Amino acid sequence: MASNVARLVGEKDIEQVRRLTTQGLVLSFVSISAVCFAMMLWLRPLFTTLGADPVHIPLILSYMSVWLISVPFITTPMVGNSSMRAEGDAITPAIIMTIVAVTNLILDPILIFGLLGAPALGIAGAAWATLIANITEMVAGILILGVKKKRFHIKFLMQRSGWTDSMKRIYLIALPIGITSLILPASNAVVVAILSKISIDAVTAFGIAGRVEAVAFILLMALSTAMTPLIGQNWGAKNLGRVYETLQKSIRFSVIFSLSIAIILGLTGQIIAGFFSTDPAVIKMTQLFFWVVPISYALNNLTNGWMSTFNALGKPKYSLAMMVIKYVLVLIPALWIGQNYGVIGVFIALSAVNIVTGAVFHIMGWRAIKGYA
Repeated sequence: MASNVARLVGEKDIEQVRRLTTQGLVLSFVSISAVCFAMMLWLRPLFTTLGADPVHIPLILSYMSVWLISVPFITTPMVGNSSMRAEGDAITPAIIMTIVAVTNLILDPILIFGLLGAPALGIAGAAWATLIANITEMVAGILILGVKKKRFHIKFLMQRSGWTDSMKRIYLIALPIGITSLILPASNAVVVAILSKISIDAVTAFGIAGRVEAVAFILLMALSTAMTPLIGQNWGAKNLGRVYETLQKSIRFSVIFSLSIAIILGLTGQIIAGFFSTDPAVIKMTQLFFWVVPISYALNNLTNGWMSTFNALGKPKYSLAMMVIKYVLVLIPALWIGQNYGVIGVFIALSAVNIVTGAVFHIMGWRAIKGYA
């Protein structure tokens, strides 16, 4: 949605923006509802396969059966928020999400413990709080899109034309990105499986490092989100100079920021690990990770930046190709070799793959962009 709307705004085709936003919201609601319904049918065998204790299955079902109902009501406004951000409005989605989070926060204790005369629903109460908050977000998002933004209109729901085009525009980007999003956790599972054969302490250290990295690079994630409307709009308007300028400044900031984080983690890795564990072996393994892998952060984040760029341009096949090459064709063989040298070998493999693929993708990314110009 963000990719398409940004480029359509650049082309000044507002009528298409309105149609795509309206029909895209419906398509997202229907799609995720189908997925949640399928999951609903397989809840018990799913969690049994995941290793849930039979004693806990009733609790899990009481929560998940309600939570799954709530999912379409939050994913739909997520798509609507993407449409607003693509037009340059990041404030309204932030306000909506904050209000919903506060609503959930207030309702949780009320419905879990039965405060203010409400029934005490226990763990199911948390799911009901989420459902109510998500419905609130969806209603608020549609009202804002329809009344304030004039981007949601019932006439586009009633007309037969345009639905095929909307599906093509959205799913041709969404499906490759969805597959891309599955590759990273799958590759992390491979890393964990390999580390578990070498050292359980290393598995714990890898988990700690992942949590630290998620926090450390929040700013770059925000930068990636902000690049979508800026690059998409200028690409749609054929203003290639602004596209190149945005890319150059983003790359410069990403490299400097990544190197700074690498130095900080390298110097304070032992201290940071101590916040998560008191086990000397885990702390040692975590520190080792922060000495080896952060060296590759700058080039790894360039890869992430280029994937976001190609998604913004409506060319997700490049992003998917990058993920497949990096995590399937290069990383798995590198890990297979690295495991022969213990934990340090696995960490070096991770770092080396980030460096090599990051450098190659950066060169190829610029060539591809210039080739489309």
